[in-house]
Amino acid sequence: MNWITRFLDFISPRACVVCDHRLAPSERSLCAVCLFHLPRTNFHLKPLDNPMAQLFWKLTNVQKAAALFYYQPHSETAQLVYRLKYNNRPDIGEDMGRVMAKEMQLSDFFSDIDVLLPVPLSRKRLRQRGYNQSEQLAVGISDVTHLPIVTKALRRKDFHQSQTTLNRWQRQENVADTFQLKDANQLQGKHVLLIDDICTTGATLIACAHALQDVEGIRISVLTLGFTKD
Repeated sequence: MNWITRFLDFISPRACVVCDHRLAPSERSLCAVCLFHLPRTNFHLKPLDNPMAQLFWKLTNVQKAAALFYYQPHSETAQLVYRLKYNNRPDIGEDMGRVMAKEMQLSDFFSDIDVLLPVPLSRKRLRQRGYNQSEQLAVGISDVTHLPIVTKALRRKDFHQSQTTLNRWQRQENVADTFQLKDANQLQGKHVLLIDDICTTGATLIACAHALQDVEGIRISVLTLGFTKD
């Protein structure tokens, strides 16, 4: 951290997004205590067979799946996601992307990945929010892994209602045929890692995978910041 950043931090102290305590100069978004206590899934240690990977079995051809932590709505750690999505805090996405990448690199999770593909937002939602939270996560992951990010290959055709209040089957129907492949050339023969913020039923990621399934030689895996535990 350079002296300008330290000076700005002195004038306007940064706070942990979970506990609101002041961050140390070396801390980003989360304080060391809250980072330590994140309820990690450790799915990256068994990426082919874990509760998240099992959501995709028989529904779409996803090779491996992982999420950093168990997400519970209205919990303290849920503030990570709320502030990332609704409080104009794209920096949280980059910071947590770096955390995911650094922790999962140790198990070679990214060793066979070719490109990062953040789940796109609709144009309306992107205008409202000003950024795509999934793309911010991808930026942080790329910063550590140096994997390229592809943002123009897949498009979200429109935005239906929010997934938040829907059950498993309603979620599947809500996003069916929502995503459209725009440029297969960037993905041909690649192992693509789909990036999203939260996985609950897997409906959004399944819809993305279905839109990509006809790309020649493609392999698909998924990574999210949070996984909703039943």
